[in-house]
Amino acid sequence: MIQIKQFIVNPIQENCYILSDESKEAVIIDCGALFERDRNAIADYIATESLKPVAHLLTHAHFDHLFGARFLADAYGLLPRFAAADAAIYAASERQAAAMFGQVISFDPPAAGTPVADGDIISFGTHTITVIATPGHSPGGVCYYCADEGIIFSGDTLFRMSIGRTDLPGGDYRTLITSLTDLAAQLPDNVRVYPGHGPATTIADERHANPYIV
Repeated sequence: MIQIKQFIVNPIQENCYILSDESKEAVIIDCGALFERDRNAIADYIATESLKPVAHLLTHAHFDHLFGARFLADAYGLLPRFAAADAAIYAASERQAAAMFGQVISFDPPAAGTPVADGDIISFGTHTITVIATPGHSPGGVCYYCADEGIIFSGDTLFRMSIGRTDLPGGDYRTLITSLTDLAAQLPDNVRVYPGHGPATTIADERHANPYIV
């Protein structure tokens, strides 16, 4: 059984998740930990639970989802993995953060790790995660789906009763709506959705009441 630990981090209130199982191997999704207190909380949890982090996965490469990438690289040797289509966004992440906040924010993103692609299987412990491409919020947006546990990590593709914005560089509204429609069509109703911001939801609730899923 997967244990999910959520950390709400940085000024944009991004959700960073740590997944682990009885093997003690762990996967970290979207480490947006900008402040030292958040990084310390993550490190303390990993140490207290005796976890062995084996991957840092990004749902996309916007700065608020990777503020903590350097921290994970230095502390655990993990390079962030994301879709190749988001490489340019990743490279520009510090400039984008400065434009958003109106001041220079240095978080020194490390070199990118091995890219992920639609259909890839990522293994840790006794579990596997399937990569599902969901472009639209960004060119390389993906979701991470664990079918055995009935959970999916949707980044900024899908929020509770809403979707991610598409007015940032590389965003495309029509593409995102297509991604959402395809995603909802292939997942069972009981799948629990853990988004990049805000509370969790279910595919059933989103299919029934999210105005963007057609």
